Amino acid sequence: MHDAQALARYRRIATITIAAVYFLILVGASVRATGAGMGCPDWPTCFGSWIPPTSEAQLPANYQEIYADRGYAETRFNPVKTWIEYLNRLTGVLIGFLILVTALISWPCRRHDRLIMWASVAAFLMVGFQGWLGSRVVASNLQPGMITVHMLMALAIVGVLLFALARARRGISASQSVAGLDPRFRKWLYVVLAMTVLQVAMGTQVREMVDYLNHVQGEARSAWVAALPWFFYIHRSFSALVLFANIGLLWMLVSSLGWQHTLSRLTVAMLAVIVLAITSGAALGHLGMPAFVQPAHLLSASLLFGLQFLIWMEYRNGAEGRFDTSNLHTADGRTGIASSVST
Repeated sequence: MHDAQALARYRRIATITIAAVYFLILVGASVRATGAGMGCPDWPTCFGSWIPPTSEAQLPANYQEIYADRGYAETRFNPVKTWIEYLNRLTGVLIGFLILVTALISWPCRRHDRLIMWASVAAFLMVGFQGWLGSRVVASNLQPGMITVHMLMALAIVGVLLFALARARRGISASQSVAGLDPRFRKWLYVVLAMTVLQVAMGTQVREMVDYLNHVQGEARSAWVAALPWFFYIHRSFSALVLFANIGLLWMLVSSLGWQHTLSRLTVAMLAVIVLAITSGAALGHLGMPAFVQPAHLLSASLLFGLQFLIWMEYRNGAEGRFDTSNLHTADGRTGIASSVST
């Protein structure tokens, strides 16, 4: 297969896979928000079966004692929570197969850039480790620290896949000049990235505290905000600084490169995600942590990480631009500018 065709096919599959991983993050966040994390108190089976029961009558009479002896705090069968958690696991397995396909599709791309193949294979291996982490989360009875590690691993998988996608887009990125970009952009981009990392780290601490209040203290949702420590308020206020810093980033891009440049369009998308994060965060803080808002807030934070990482990679690709011009062509022979979700 010609390199351009292999790269175009890889970009399509990798984009679908990244979207699927984000969907899994949303599903996982919904599991946490609904309290369905222990809907299946064992792993990889669910109540000892590969297909979970639909009624308590299908379980042994002493099933609650069995799982209580294994250290599980909540052993009462709840069909809704059980099937939410089971569908979460099933979605994870299906996306694991999709990442396997991505790794296989990356093989012809090795002639263009071996890092595309190695990153794709690494993502597949990381999915296996993520599955093992999932079993540890269940075994720990939803220990907050384990949940956080599980979430960070999902973001690491996204980062590796985005890295591979950006490498596959190097020819396209190199066709868009960044020569006229404001010289302050590079330093400001790193400042914005550091601010995002700090904000996400504080958000992780808030999530762990919420998990503690929920699973250990047994506090009602309406009491969570009042019980949160000082860093919650810093996390909430710091979001405004993150927003204005990213508006500054967009201003530099638009004034130098215009609205049609991929970097500008990605930054617009990033600002929309930041607004979603702030809006959902405000709803959580002022409406007593409603469960239906939690997944949106977690997804927005995950999307923010992914978009900023992709902006950084696109900027690097455009700044380097040291590639064979034959790689600037898509599978049908055209040269063009594509967004992060094209080809």
